[in-house]
Amino acid sequence: MMMMMQTDCKQLQKDLRMGLSEGFWHHEYWLPPGATWEDMKGIQYPQPQDLLLCIPGALLLITVRCIFERTVALPLGRRLGVSDKLRPKVQPNATLEDFYVLLGRTPKEDRPGLMKKFCEASWRFTFYLTSFFSGLALLYDKPWFWDHTVCWLRFPQQPLPPALGWFYLLELSFYCSLVATLPFDVKRKDFKEQIIHHIATITLIFVSYCANLVRFGMIVMLVHDASDYILELAKMLHYMKWKRVCEAVFIVFAVVFIISRLVLFPLITYYYFVTKFQLFLVSCVINAFLMVLQLLHIFWSYLIIQMIFGVILHGAKRKDARSDTEESDRSEAEDLAKNQE
Repeated sequence: MMMMMQTDCKQLQKDLRMGLSEGFWHHEYWLPPGATWEDMKGIQYPQPQDLLLCIPGALLLITVRCIFERTVALPLGRRLGVSDKLRPKVQPNATLEDFYVLLGRTPKEDRPGLMKKFCEASWRFTFYLTSFFSGLALLYDKPWFWDHTVCWLRFPQQPLPPALGWFYLLELSFYCSLVATLPFDVKRKDFKEQIIHHIATITLIFVSYCANLVRFGMIVMLVHDASDYILELAKMLHYMKWKRVCEAVFIVFAVVFIISRLVLFPLITYYYFVTKFQLFLVSCVINAFLMVLQLLHIFWSYLIIQMIFGVILHGAKRKDARSDTEESDRSEAEDLAKNQE
């Protein structure tokens, strides 16, 4: 009797899992009206379980990054003259520490040195540069890359080329690795915005892959990667104290960023996606996260333009609006400025 009850419970649990899985992957949620998963039979289309490889992929990228920073970026930085400022060791002061506690703060840890910033920027520059030109090479000969009407031809019955599947997995692994290392990386003033950006990007990569929106996703990722490596190069030049070259590269970055994120991105989103489908659940989710990214693009564009006019053109004190300064440092500086007025 007990054996029969245990068997029935296991069967019930199995049926429940199958029911939940079938409900989650129902074609009405993931595919446009009129399309079903049966239409996909006979072609090689994205399998959601493939994305589980992003976990070992992220761990592998973190390992490669550590090796790269130690064996490539660190010696390169030293050869190019990047060095940390020698800071005098401050003796513990009980009075000042009590004052910090009274204000509800704790004494901040040592600020990250230039070499650490240079190594992080070098890694991101290397990845973004490789990612952008690899993606460009993959898409250059694809007719749907140049003509948005071809992008959705026979959708969703579009086979997945293995190279595009691996590229998707690489991008997802990279952004997962960025989220995993955020607590250990140099904390930037737009830390919260970066978290939102990474979560939105990971969600879009996952959802678009599962819904076989790989063509559209590849175009969006390529547009995003177009400016990122230029920013990281400008940072490296800044840490090397190559002022004029840094300013020139930053202006190039600003132009590419604004054109790609404020012009091409909304046009591609509208013509390649919004106008092509009737609304269904996944399309609504993708549109919502694309809007989140666009709001971040507007926010960052404002900071970039503010820096160009306030720092480069007007010769104000050099300080990157998207610098690697900690939030606590900024708030304390603002408090000191107010006290001096």
